[in-house]
Amino acid sequence: MKNTEQTSYTGKEVFIGIDVHKKSYSVVARCDKEVVKKWTTAASPEELSQQLVKYFSGATIHSVYEAGFSGFALHRELVRHGIDNIVVHAASIEIAANNRVKTDKRDAQKMAALLEAGRLRGNRIPSEQEEQRRMLTRTRQQLVEERTAIKNKIRMKFHQLGLIEYDENRPMSHKLVKELLGGTDSSEFRLVIQAYWNIWKKLDEEICNLAGAIKEQAKTDPHDATYRSAPGIGPLSARILANELGDMAQFNNERQLFSYTGLTPCEYSSGENIRRGHISRQGNSRLRGILVGHLV
Repeated sequence: MKNTEQTSYTGKEVFIGIDVHKKSYSVVARCDKEVVKKWTTAASPEELSQQLVKYFSGATIHSVYEAGFSGFALHRELVRHGIDNIVVHAASIEIAANNRVKTDKRDAQKMAALLEAGRLRGNRIPSEQEEQRRMLTRTRQQLVEERTAIKNKIRMKFHQLGLIEYDENRPMSHKLVKELLGGTDSSEFRLVIQAYWNIWKKLDEEICNLAGAIKEQAKTDPHDATYRSAPGIGPLSARILANELGDMAQFNNERQLFSYTGLTPCEYSSGENIRRGHISRQGNSRLRGILVGHLV
């Protein structure tokens, strides 16, 4: 491995793979088809950006990391420092059949090598305003999922004590909880159900608050009416489409649009034979949930 303190990178291209974690980044740098530096640093976008500019002064720096919990703050800081960064879907990272060992530095090295080989394609990066606007619809969806999980836990508790019939298929509702609680005098059980029930009621309240904000947001979005005009697309679906897709004019063709949503089929080629399989799913899952439901 080269000593970056003594090597000149002026006029060269350096490819950086970054494995992102909550408290640290594992980083691998490649140049001229070999690894020139590996290191671990604190999960500070500004600190990493400054390190890259210092270590590889005079070089054209390309970097990549996987999309995930950390969002796009790192991407924006790298770009601010003149670094050509892309963010990729985790499923786009190739895995050799005989190499299933997973470590942070291996992941970073793999990304750096694929980036240098030109085999990675970056995701579309939303603007900071777009990212903030979509937080409303995404958070609402997360709270709805949490509420569903709470309902399921309540149902299982009733099953545990045999307080619900095996063929009871009514959706779990506040009315049903109250009805089923009438079948027991256990103070402990009632306390447990009430604890879950209180969370459910609070989630109802917060989901309602977000729904109001989403409705107001629609009034200021010029794309909302476009999505609402599509048959079968209601107010909420239109908001999700508008927040996740924005102006569809940004896509040059249908292929780009389908690629962004993960609706393009996987392709397996051998010689003259081309076989297409299931959709790649390497895209925005929130969009697929809406689009697939309206295409079938």
